[in-house]
Amino acid sequence: MPDVLLALRSLLRQPRRTAIALFAIGFGVVALLLAGGFMEWIFWAMRESTIQSQLGHVQVVRPGYLEQGAADPYRYFMAEDDPQRTYLEKFDHSREVVPRINFNGLISHGDATVSFIGQGVDPARETVFSRDLVILEGTALAVGDGQGLLLGEGLAANLGAKPGDTVVLLATTPSGGINAVEGVVRGLFFTSNKEFDDAALRLPLNLAQRLLKTQGVHRWLLLLDDTAYTDTAVAKIKMHFAAEGAELEVVPWYRLADFYNKTVALFGRQLSLVAGIIGLIIVLSISNTMIMSVMERTREIGTLLALGNRRRQVLGLYVSEGLWLGIIGGLAGVVIGVALAQLISAVGIPMPPPPGMKRGYNGEIMLTWSLVAGTWLLAVASTVLASLYPAWKASRLVIVDALRHGR
Repeated sequence: MPDVLLALRSLLRQPRRTAIALFAIGFGVVALLLAGGFMEWIFWAMRESTIQSQLGHVQVVRPGYLEQGAADPYRYFMAEDDPQRTYLEKFDHSREVVPRINFNGLISHGDATVSFIGQGVDPARETVFSRDLVILEGTALAVGDGQGLLLGEGLAANLGAKPGDTVVLLATTPSGGINAVEGVVRGLFFTSNKEFDDAALRLPLNLAQRLLKTQGVHRWLLLLDDTAYTDTAVAKIKMHFAAEGAELEVVPWYRLADFYNKTVALFGRQLSLVAGIIGLIIVLSISNTMIMSVMERTREIGTLLALGNRRRQVLGLYVSEGLWLGIIGGLAGVVIGVALAQLISAVGIPMPPPPGMKRGYNGEIMLTWSLVAGTWLLAVASTVLASLYPAWKASRLVIVDALRHGR
């Protein structure tokens, strides 16, 4: 303990050099917190958008549907009144169970005919699930409206359709024939995925079933009240289905979110590189500061050694100084970084449209306990590491040479 207090007093005796070192550490911590917090917010926003608007937390499908369903969708229908759906609706942490039909077809309006990706949805259950879907014109699908359609912004532009127009949908039936139904465009929507908006339309579940001449659904999308519960929910549902002998596959959202997973991996590597650079800056700046301190305090070190202090005590003294710099500089950087993060989040960060999107958004800084603690520990570890060589150099000084230094 006396060595630790002596190290702190030594730092206070050199306020200018200590302030410079603390500034370097604090600046690095603030930079890493803001960069990491922005990445955390992007990950969170992408994840929740993907879950809330497209995938749900958990999907239940027939085995093989995800691999072969696009080629032969009619093999993988599930009955709407399946008792396993009732189990999902009463499941712990369940907010909503949303049935979906996914299919492809052709849509015609006037002289224009283009292909589309169709989603048959239940309007009564989609409200909580379509947070990321924004209605540009017209209205959303209403409960009891058996003819309404929602067109993606790009699909509507390709067709030249607007709310109120009548369009014709054509699709293949299970028997291999062609069926057609008429629908009325109720509104236009856009999501965070421009490619999806260029080809997608939504229609009521009963209209989709009438078009496809079937009574089943392809997926049950389970929306939970907390994303962190996903893995636990998947394990429990699998156990229940196995006990009931239900031939159903349970798929967590992250198995289907290929774009999200690749984005997180890419940004994660970039953030690790930033953390490495900041750590290197701290190591170099603190190392330089400590070496200068050793040079200026050579006679003092010689005196300590002459008075009987062991070389390991001198080593511990300088390492303790580095530790104090890391603790104080790291804490100061954390306090300033948290304050700046809250201020920036309140104002918002205007961002241009990313690839695949037509509209920008306002970013925020999201700080997590793991990010804050990890950044602080990085600052402390970097300063301790930076102090090792100067401390070793100080402990290896020859007493006689150190006492004569500067004379």
